[in-house]
Formats: sequence, C-alpha cells, structure tokens
Amino acid sequence: MNAVIRHDWTLDEIVALLNLPLNDVLFHAQTIHRANFDSNRIKISTLLSIKTGACAEDCAYCAQSTKNETTLKTERLLALETVLNAARAAREQGATRFCMGAAWRNPTDHNLEQVIEMIEGVHALGMETCVTLGMLTIAQARRLKDAGLDYYNHNLDTSPEFYGQIITTRTFQDRLDTLERLREVGLKTCSGGILGMGESRRDRASMLRQLTNLPAHPESVPINLLVQIEGTPLFGQASLDPFELVRVIAATRILMPLSDIRLSAGRSEMSDELQALCFLAGANSIFYGENLLTAPNAAAKRDRELFTRLGLTFETVAAERDEPGGCHRSEYIHD
Repeated sequence: MNAVIRHDWTLDEIVALLNLPLNDVLFHAQTIHRANFDSNRIKISTLLSIKTGACAEDCAYCAQSTKNETTLKTERLLALETVLNAARAAREQGATRFCMGAAWRNPTDHNLEQVIEMIEGVHALGMETCVTLGMLTIAQARRLKDAGLDYYNHNLDTSPEFYGQIITTRTFQDRLDTLERLREVGLKTCSGGILGMGESRRDRASMLRQLTNLPAHPESVPINLLVQIEGTPLFGQASLDPFELVRVIAATRILMPLSDIRLSAGRSEMSDELQALCFLAGANSIFYGENLLTAPNAAAKRDRELFTRLGLTFETVAAERDEPGGCHRSEYIHD
C-alpha cells in the first residue's frame, strides 16, 4: 500500500480499511507513517480556554452549551497577560504550539481584535499559534491570516449522516463552509472528529471520507474520544471499544499520509498501552497539560513518564523569536 495523496476515496473503501484485521491495518499505517515521519517523535500542543461557557450552540457532548445543564462556571475573555503567562508555562513544559479556544458560535470583529493581540503575543514567544473561535466570515479569516495565525481548528465532529443527532444549531455544511474560507485565505487547518458518541463504524468512515476528500487534507487531524460530562445528553453513553480508536487512527494515517494526527480528548482515561498502540497506528501529536478547554487531560508527569518508557522524543522551543528561525531543540526524555 503506497502513501498516495488521494481525494477520491469511496465510503466502501474506507469501511474496508476499518474492517481489516487489526494487525494488518496497523502494519499498513506504520509503513506509511515511517515513510513520512520520524516514528519516534511526538509534537506537543497545549490548549487553553480563553473564553468559557455561555455558548449558544447545542452540541450534545459539550459542557459549555447553554442548552446543557452542567456545573461549568462561565468566564469572560481572559486578559492578554493571563493568556501569555499560560503560553510561557506551556512552552516550559515542552509545547511548541499554543492553541486558544473561545466558546462562541462566531466571533464579533471586536472579539477578533482581542484574540489577535493574543496571537501576536504567543507568536512572539516562538510558539506556533492555533485558535478555535467558531464560524468565520471570509474577512475574519483573512484578518487572522494577516495577523500571522498558523492554524485554525474547526472540527467536523462526526459524519454528515449522524451529525443531526449531535448538533442542531448549525449544519454540517456550515462547518465545511468555514473550512473553505480558511483554505481560500491560505490558513492551515486543524480538523477532525469525536469518537464514541453512539455513531456506527460506517459513520466513522463517513467522517474520514469527508476529511480526506476535502480539496486539501487538513494539516492537523485531532481524533477525540468522547469525554462524558454530567448534564450533557451524551452522559452515560456506552464506552467505545478501545481498538476502534486504534483502527480509526490507523485509517486516518493511511488516508492522510502527510497530516499530523493528534491523539486528543479522552487521554486521561486511556491506559498507557492504548496510547502506545495509537502512536504505533500513526498518531504523532498530543495535547499536553492538565485540561483541554473544560475537560480533564492526562497529567504532564504521566506523559513524560510514558514518553520515557516508549523512547519517544519531542521538540521544545529553545528561545523567543528574537533568535533566527524561532529556534527549537530536540529533547529526549530521560529517567
């Protein structure tokens, strides 16, 4: 199986990938991964909620929706210095990309100007920048590009067929339209989905088909495992078979050979062995830190211990951008 970039995958082809014996799909994925990446290097990002709660969307998995009765405390947009202090701390922990998320359906132009100050400040620390702010107009996408934003996150969440069972306040096409605006202005995209919401294997294949058949593959593909939050409609959902997560990551690596695949939400509940299988399947990026927006994340100490056991390396930012090229150093985790 060659690592060929395709945008014409059929649903049946992707279902067939997911149906392969686990050893076979892992072999194909690892072969492709090694052809395009250092198989023992992990990229580290940190995600901060810069505006929490009071979101008008009705996403069935989310604690931040006003439609869901959770105990989440809402917060206004964080002050610039608070965000920059968090970015500095993330850099010290080894993160090279700092992602900022705001619980908006779509930002106002005033909101955008405040976030742009954060982007510029984080960029000056030598870190890559990513934001997720909801839907954008083409003018807003262009403004973010001009401000030097590196990545914009906008997940598809699930398949178009299953989407209406999870979200009704925006359409699947709304999400595709925002991704198209991002591509039009030249922003790199970060787009993936959530597993374990009650979808079928065919739904998971359909979501992957949507991503891989976009005009350009997302540069980063986060694969999330549902984090069940009391008060949301999906609380109490049956847990996904862990091997299904591994299969999806392996299929994602085969379908999008050059994209970074990020093992995202749900890692706090994953065993070390499951995470190791996900890395074997082609995941080469994680979110690092105690929280992902409002959901718990694996502890940084546990991550570092796991990296040591697996012999994984990662890059860290060596200095601020006053050094040429925003210098990075390679770090190996020692006991």
